[in-house]
Amino acid sequence: MRVLVTGGAGFIGSHIVDKLVQEGYETAVVDDLSSGKRENLNPQARFYHLDIRDSHLEEVFRAESPEFVIHQAAQPSVPVSLKDPIEDARVNVLGTLNLLECCRSQGVKKVVYASSAAVYGHPTGLPVTEESPIQPLSPYGISKHTVESYLHVYRLTYGIEYVVLRYANVYGPRQDACGEAGVVCIFVDQMLRGEQAVIYGDGLQTRDFVYVADVASANLCAIRAESVKSGIFNISTNTQTTINQLFGQVQKATGDSSPMVHLPERPGDIRFSCLDNTRAKKVLEWYPEISLEQGLVKTVEFFKQKVHNEGHL
Repeated sequence: MRVLVTGGAGFIGSHIVDKLVQEGYETAVVDDLSSGKRENLNPQARFYHLDIRDSHLEEVFRAESPEFVIHQAAQPSVPVSLKDPIEDARVNVLGTLNLLECCRSQGVKKVVYASSAAVYGHPTGLPVTEESPIQPLSPYGISKHTVESYLHVYRLTYGIEYVVLRYANVYGPRQDACGEAGVVCIFVDQMLRGEQAVIYGDGLQTRDFVYVADVASANLCAIRAESVKSGIFNISTNTQTTINQLFGQVQKATGDSSPMVHLPERPGDIRFSCLDNTRAKKVLEWYPEISLEQGLVKTVEFFKQKVHNEGHL
């Protein structure tokens, strides 16, 4: 089967590509390398250095004739979306529309789309299910949900099936601590460099941390699930971890012994977050396999090598 992955040089996308290649899928990657990295590219996947908004994208579709598209490419930063909501919409909404038009003209069977817990905003109850209220707090969350609506319309109008995967807090190797990184990546990077990692607020706020390899597996399950025509699924562990607990676990994994330092709470931060993954387990037959403890060990190993290569260890 032929699969095209947008954002396939990025943090999550590159893990998806690796898994597709490993499983024998004929895989192509489209990435403009704005946040993705060449070193993340799998050499067995064909690479097109291209923005998803580019009119030449249709030439890639004609050359590759993909049966499935896994759409990871995005403007991924909430702060950037607040600073420049127009650019956020250009990439996340108009870029996706350009992609969907290519899917329509080339007869793509199914699109697997990377959405986000950001569409839910402040949850009204935990764990958050796919039926929970949609109330995004940022242009990023709005753009992610807008694409979900477009996918629904393209299915009704043109018959393109879709699977929306709403990711919880994804972490793991290849995440960029210098960019819009998750707290796991930031803690690991700071502790390995001997810098003081800080916690904003009292540290009792919770997140649902899901390991990147499990997220990659969810994307393959979405492709393979022939009985699933279209649907929306939370990809998570259904487990709450406080930031204080995370700090302690990262310290254990890195061997760091610096004291816990708290700074004032950041305005707009969601207090508690946990996504219900029951539907993904039942329908996609997907299960998260890597515990937080196991995932942190793997993540620390990756960043130790990275810091060593940079000459800091």
